Amino acid sequence: MATLPAADRRAFALKINRHSSAEIRKQFTLQPGFAQSCQRSLSTPGFSTFHLPSFYDAVDPVDFEGFLMTQMNNLDLDLAQELGDFPEDDLDVVFTPKECRTLQPSVPEDGVELDSHVKDCVQTYIREWLIVNRKNQGNSDTCSLKNKGSRKDFHKTLQKQTFESETLDSGDATFQMPQHAHAVPEEASRATLACSDLELRSLQPDPRLEQLLRHLSAEEFERLNEEARRTNRHPELLALYPAVDEEDAVEIRPVPDCPKEHLGNRILVKLQTLKFDIEIEPLFACIALYDIKERKKISENFHCDLNPDSLRGFLRSHTPSIDLSTQARSAVFSVTYPSSDIYLVIKIEKVLQQGEIGDCAEPYMVLKESEAGKTKEKIEKLKAQAESFCQRLGKYRMPFAWIPISLSNFFNLSTLEREVQEGEGLNGKGSSSDKKATLLQARRLSERSFNSEDNYPASNFKTISLTLGTFFKQEGDRLSDEDLFKFLADFKRSSSLQRRIKTLPGTLKVEISPAPENIGYCLTPELLPLKPFSENRNRPHKEILEFPVREVYVPHTIYRNLLYVYPQRLNFANRLASARNITIKIQFMCGEDPSCAMPVIFGKSSGPEFVQEIYTAITYHNKSPDFYEEVKIKLPAKLTEKHHLLFTFYHISCQPKQGASVETLLGYSWLPILLNDRLQTGHYSLPVALDKLPLHYSIHSPEKIPSQTPPIKWVEGHKGVFIVEVQAVSSVHTQDNHLERFFTLCHSLESQVTFPIRLMDQKITEASLEHELKLSIICLNSSRLEPLVLFLHLVLDKLFQLAVQPMVIAGQTANFSQFAFESVVAIVNNLHNSKELSKDQHGRNCLLASYVYYVFRLPDPQREVVKPGGGSSAISTESRYYTFGRTSAVSVGSKLLQSRVISCSNPDITVTQAATDEEVKNIVASKPMDHSSSRMSYCVEGTSDMSGLCASTRPSNKKHFHEELALQMVVSTGMVRESVFKYAWFFFELLIKSMAQYVHNTEKEDTPRRSRFSDRFKDDITTIVSVITSEIAALVVKPPKESEQAEKINISLAFFLYDLLSLMDRGFVFNLIKHYCNQLSNKLNSLSTLISMRLEFLRILCSHEHYLNLNLFFMTSASAPASPSLSLSSQNSSSCSSFQDQKITGMFDLSAEYRQQHFLTGLLFTELAAALDADSEGISKVQRKAVSAILSLLSSHDLDPRCSKKEVKIKIAALYLPLVGIILDSLPQLHDFTISDIRSGKGRTGNPEEEQESAGAINQNVALAIAGNQVNIRNSGISLASLPYRQSATLGPDTTRNLLICFLWIMKNADQNIIQKWIADLPSMQLNRILDLLFICVSCFEYKGKQSSDKVSTQALQKSRDVKARLEEALLRGEGARGEMMKRCRIPAGNDRSAGLNENLRWRKEQTQWRQANERPDKTKAELDQEALISGNLATEANLIILDMQENIIQASFAAECRDNLLGGVLKVLVNSLGYDQSTTYLTHCFATLRALIAKFGDLLFEEEVEQCADLCQRVLHHCSSSIDITRTQACATLYLLMRYSFSSTSNFSRVKMQVTMSLASLVGKSPEFNEEFLRRSLRTILAYAEEDTDMQATPFPIQVEELLCNLNSILSDTVKMREFQEDPEMLMDLMYR
Repeated sequence: MATLPAADRRAFALKINRHSSAEIRKQFTLQPGFAQSCQRSLSTPGFSTFHLPSFYDAVDPVDFEGFLMTQMNNLDLDLAQELGDFPEDDLDVVFTPKECRTLQPSVPEDGVELDSHVKDCVQTYIREWLIVNRKNQGNSDTCSLKNKGSRKDFHKTLQKQTFESETLDSGDATFQMPQHAHAVPEEASRATLACSDLELRSLQPDPRLEQLLRHLSAEEFERLNEEARRTNRHPELLALYPAVDEEDAVEIRPVPDCPKEHLGNRILVKLQTLKFDIEIEPLFACIALYDIKERKKISENFHCDLNPDSLRGFLRSHTPSIDLSTQARSAVFSVTYPSSDIYLVIKIEKVLQQGEIGDCAEPYMVLKESEAGKTKEKIEKLKAQAESFCQRLGKYRMPFAWIPISLSNFFNLSTLEREVQEGEGLNGKGSSSDKKATLLQARRLSERSFNSEDNYPASNFKTISLTLGTFFKQEGDRLSDEDLFKFLADFKRSSSLQRRIKTLPGTLKVEISPAPENIGYCLTPELLPLKPFSENRNRPHKEILEFPVREVYVPHTIYRNLLYVYPQRLNFANRLASARNITIKIQFMCGEDPSCAMPVIFGKSSGPEFVQEIYTAITYHNKSPDFYEEVKIKLPAKLTEKHHLLFTFYHISCQPKQGASVETLLGYSWLPILLNDRLQTGHYSLPVALDKLPLHYSIHSPEKIPSQTPPIKWVEGHKGVFIVEVQAVSSVHTQDNHLERFFTLCHSLESQVTFPIRLMDQKITEASLEHELKLSIICLNSSRLEPLVLFLHLVLDKLFQLAVQPMVIAGQTANFSQFAFESVVAIVNNLHNSKELSKDQHGRNCLLASYVYYVFRLPDPQREVVKPGGGSSAISTESRYYTFGRTSAVSVGSKLLQSRVISCSNPDITVTQAATDEEVKNIVASKPMDHSSSRMSYCVEGTSDMSGLCASTRPSNKKHFHEELALQMVVSTGMVRESVFKYAWFFFELLIKSMAQYVHNTEKEDTPRRSRFSDRFKDDITTIVSVITSEIAALVVKPPKESEQAEKINISLAFFLYDLLSLMDRGFVFNLIKHYCNQLSNKLNSLSTLISMRLEFLRILCSHEHYLNLNLFFMTSASAPASPSLSLSSQNSSSCSSFQDQKITGMFDLSAEYRQQHFLTGLLFTELAAALDADSEGISKVQRKAVSAILSLLSSHDLDPRCSKKEVKIKIAALYLPLVGIILDSLPQLHDFTISDIRSGKGRTGNPEEEQESAGAINQNVALAIAGNQVNIRNSGISLASLPYRQSATLGPDTTRNLLICFLWIMKNADQNIIQKWIADLPSMQLNRILDLLFICVSCFEYKGKQSSDKVSTQALQKSRDVKARLEEALLRGEGARGEMMKRCRIPAGNDRSAGLNENLRWRKEQTQWRQANERPDKTKAELDQEALISGNLATEANLIILDMQENIIQASFAAECRDNLLGGVLKVLVNSLGYDQSTTYLTHCFATLRALIAKFGDLLFEEEVEQCADLCQRVLHHCSSSIDITRTQACATLYLLMRYSFSSTSNFSRVKMQVTMSLASLVGKSPEFNEEFLRRSLRTILAYAEEDTDMQATPFPIQVEELLCNLNSILSDTVKMREFQEDPEMLMDLMYR
């Protein structure tokens, strides 16, 4: 940035002296207020100087706690109390029971002494969530957006407003045309006046206003008007206003999703029928899901038995009992990653019998049950045969048939694209930088995880019933999963599979549907009943466990401990002849005795739930068979080295031989469950032993068993002939070396173990324990991401425990704090950097956010852990407290935390060091020095005599987690430090939660906040905030990626201070805020960036639920002392009245005193004033931000039930009074809605007052051009010619509208007496500004009607304006098209910081007047009606507030001298408002005010305000032709009064006559929708008034009125005729002469 910005270069080249537009504006607008103050300039080498307004420095905040104590008596405490517990605490530490899906939580079996790791796991899964709430937090601004949503029925409370524009197109009965339209005969048009008069009298007049002719004093008239206006008003203006754009709403901190068990998309599969053409034997089905693209089985097996009782009876001798859970016929499958490659495969087995599969299947292919005669005999014979096989071989199965069902129809392919992304979203692949998308995605995902009604497949498919008629026969030599995947791939490609494989005819009926959320009577994969569980159903549903194709990053929340064993292949080809029909008996043993087989294997269908052994299916006469069995085992919670899997191989003889047994033993193999105390999983090739196994075989693995005597005989000389796979799904066994190691070492510290301990294949002595543990802590981060996430909660709990747990190992004090902290930092960094994991809109990793919110709790109260050794355990406990030993903390902290110690990644960063040191010192020094001992001296003394000092300041050796964490953050260096700042949100939230628990646990809630936390801790916090602020300042000026990071850190810091306000001394936190603000302004040299950062920061702080109390809003009333120093008595002095006046004017100023007392609001207003005052690149975006921050605050007050009382609202409005001053000062920058408004008749040109007012001043644009400042011209979307006296607008229409609604809100809710006193003291110039502001408000809040069909035209208009503005800009700058192009090349796309035009270029949605009407073009009629209803009410309320203000001005200035000047201004606004489409409610009040004005200032009006009077006549006459009765009644009364007062003041009303006549002519000529019938009726009504007016009967007035009306009536008839006779020139001439 060594070069100057373009504008400066140009100014230099043209030798023009350049000033900021703000300065020039001040010279020409003579504004009161603070902005004339000098400016301080900041210049940094290499940067152009930029000016900060002097008022921009944050002031010293009020000492909040001290102030409350001293002022308690004189405060309006009732008000403060209403806004929540104030100033008491509202912390709430809640233990919320976990939502458990099952009736009982899943826990290990009873009666076993668990080891500490399993205990910890189970404890983590069943303990309650600990949530820290603040009781009133729901009332804060954070909820305002939710509230907006929750006010769905809000529109039902609104009154429907009637608008002329809408009655014209609706043929409503009340507004139908009078029946006698065109009753005038044609000749009449040439008749005399008298005739016209007759015709007028023949009409029926409208009802008249009774009190119009009564004698009332002007005051009484005004009082009645005001009463009428005040009734039936809408209390909450901003409830009617469209919500502020959510993209600015940084203060919404989403509550993280509650951790829960992961469930994919759930599909309910019901098996209804399974039978072949002949029913001769029992058949067994087994169902699972396969993904052929990933070549993976993606669910466990579901066994199901659909046999009729008669066939099931064949097996009675083999089934001792049948448990209900094994009779399920429907299963719930879960699919996390849906795809079109998923198949549901149903395999069918039958009882073993003699013969190949083909032979056994033959009868099924040729016979049919229905055929009689011989066939029937054959079937009976087969049945008898089957029965004998069942009795003999009933416990063995053989493969028989299978059938695939593709699920691609169910996961509707059109939506698959979305699903894949969402599936990734589950692991956060789609972590886009677009906040809204992330928000939506997060919302959708959180809904998805449990609510299957909303699951996307559910929305894509309805229940489908399938009936399939052909089964594929199993091929005995192709049974493995690889073969199955090949078959499925062929099947997917074509149906050629059916030609190659034999098929069997049969019937399979399946129903597949989305699983309902609460399915009722369902069992988990562990067979635990789920809620709701009804006992009376006969068959349960079963949940089937998913094996997802990719990792699922969801931490474990339930105890699950399952093992799956898959025997795959056996090779006995070179083995003795007897091995042909081979089966394997699989058992889970807890010892070597045969009685040690444990009943932990899940049974199949129609049998016991758990069995001790399972046999694999048999392929007939195959020496090297493939297996497809899945053996599911419930692992015992405590495993020992005796536990192993035992495989026994048998040959089964199918033919009964005399005396021979069915089974012939072939050999054994086994697999120990634990290896080095770790669960064994994976693929194994095991050798098979032929003889009985030797003693203690199970301790060794079969490949490595030492040589025995007698030696073991092995098949094929100890070769691995048996291939088996073992997989675990466990929330206890980590299956990751690093995690396993870490947990083992942690537990060796916690429980009494004997050394040395064995870890994997190494032995660890007590001496090396500390070293090994540190190593394992450091290596934690190297573990695989999936296990790390699965055990995340436990890992973090353990690390936090280590951080504060004092340890003595072998007599030495071991300190793990720093290692534990650094490990946590590394894990946090790792999780944030993973592309797989999702983040919320503030970039916070969702897993960590939910950990802090729900899981984290203070580590258990310290048990002193002493590992005996060396006898030196008598070390004094005091010295052991220091984790880092504060000595090393001193050496690190001696420079008191350089902003960054040289970072390993970037050695050049050290330059900022010295400055930061100074800064930190200053901040620490500037704190009120009431500490008993300063931290610095403390540390230094500590080096000499640690223990003595320690004993004095800290009686217990207990380490507090929050102090330890803050200390570690402070002393961190290098990369650790960088990560701490980058992901500061996590450490901040940990600090807050631990502080809250600390306050709660130690019952410190009653202690005054000042003494809750140690001074040392406060110093640490000060340092952290200071260093982080420097970090933000350093990052924000870097390229986009870093500056985005800075914005996130900035938001985290704001939330931290926001939370601290509820925990710590509030004055201390205010000081931190002050330092933050000043530090940023010292470091940053781009004003827009600076304001933008400070704004987001303040916006979050201001969303605090006690925001109003924090700002001492109850101090704002006129009676309260303006500062704590002013005593009440001083107000009773003689100078009382003038003092009051000064005070009232002062209430509208942003004085230093105001900013001190109302600290946060003062800061926010300072930002707004600076933003409006500034004139740098990209400032318009910042202005929009500033205004929307204030608007959202005001909205939150309107939506907060605590603020609904009138007296509270008045106080709140008083807090915002300085905003009025700021808005008035920015008047020249507002977007002028009147200019773009084509309907508003004349613009604002040529009004005498304006010329008068600006006679002394130079035209603003000329002035600016003279000063060489064309900058502001480019910001204007409006052509300069149309602006005679205003500076070109710099705020976009949206920002302006938001600012104006804030102004109206204050005017509506403020104490009207204060407003009137304030107005009374204002100079007329300021009053004119207020009127100008009201004039803009009228055009701004115009009602746009239901259909916003002019959307396109406004966009087109805007576009042409933009082009024009840019053209002007280029001309003014003397740049050509080439320059324009160069500039476009320079500005990177989408970087609107540098686009000066950006406010105007955002025309996509902002320019259409009501955004909400255009956001979604496909709105329903009901929605459109509702929107019209709300915006109609808004327009009415806004205009009524404007009217109230005008009444205030009239009343306040009536006494003053300047009323003549003001009257014109007031009239101008009133007349302007009559030119828009207004509701009848408003028109009624507006006409009433007009009549009061005519009555009060008649003479002035007719003499001075000639032009206004003409405009008024035209507007009133226009409303006389309204189709709505009420409006016509009001308009007639007003017009009559106008004539009458005009007559009384000059005793003839020729001028009004002339004006009315001219108005009528122009009205009839111009207005196409004009209706002369209604106007005639109005003329008749006015005539009726004239006749009934007894006071005027003695004067010539009634006759003059009648003449005028007849005249008007004939003009009306003739003009209408002229329209009809357009084609007849003679007739036209005739009419014209009339």
